[in-house]
Amino acid sequence: ADIPVIPDLEEVQEEDLAMQVAAPPSVQVNRVLTYHDLDKDLMKYAAFQTLDGEVDLKLLTKVLAPEHELREDDVGWDWDHLFTEMSSELVTEWDLGQSERED
Repeated sequence: ADIPVIPDLEEVQEEDLAMQVAAPPSVQVNRVLTYHDLDKDLMKYAAFQTLDGEVDLKLLTKVLAPEHELREDDVGWDWDHLFTEMSSELVTEWDLGQSERED
């Protein structure tokens, strides 16, 4: 009695889907913290000084490198130039190894 029935195509109303637009998904956007904010939070809150309430992270936080020391400029590279440079360095090292063996 409660068997689902697939409706016939004639029974389904024709809908003009061309004029309908799907609603955009709702996504909660959280603000991404900067390194500066994280550094301030790290020194400000005692919760960041221990891990699981047992491991003391104070020594680690003292030796973490600041952001300006970690930033590097983006450098483009060319495959042919990189291959030539690496090949040259490998040949130089191989030649030095050969000359040391001969001595």
